[in-house]
Amino acid sequence: MSEYLATPHATTAPFAPTVVALVGATTKTVLQVATPSTTDILLLGWSISFDGASGTAVPVICQLAAVDVAATVTALTPETYGHDQQPASLCVSGTAATGYNASVEGTITAIRVFDQQHVHPQAGYGVFWPEGVRPRVPVSRFARIRCTAPAGVNVIPTIYWAEPSV
Repeated sequence: MSEYLATPHATTAPFAPTVVALVGATTKTVLQVATPSTTDILLLGWSISFDGASGTAVPVICQLAAVDVAATVTALTPETYGHDQQPASLCVSGTAATGYNASVEGTITAIRVFDQQHVHPQAGYGVFWPEGVRPRVPVSRFARIRCTAPAGVNVIPTIYWAEPSV
């Protein structure tokens, strides 16, 4: 089993994080991982953080789910997590595959929610599931972090997974 992560960041020095901007009252996919048609994936965890300025701001609704339709995203190549000599991820980069900052959500007809939280926009949230309770994303599906913020705020999302999910 090989482990991977997806998080938006610059691909040249200084490799700084790339934030995704949320617009108030609009649901947006901030990160998407597309599973291949040959294997499912095992979600290890996910995290999200915000750069809000107001201590009295209303929380952001954050959701990690598997859906049946791709969002149109900025392509992002998954990185190895754990052992550096493992093979490249089968969850390939692409505008209708693995990426971040959705410009089009697509019409979701089937969804499986793994985790959802209210997260204060001056904070973050992260979870790593223990063995035995890690959720699986089926073949040809899309693991998405979706956020709905009451006001504009920037976010840095990350998804950690293993493939194959044995």
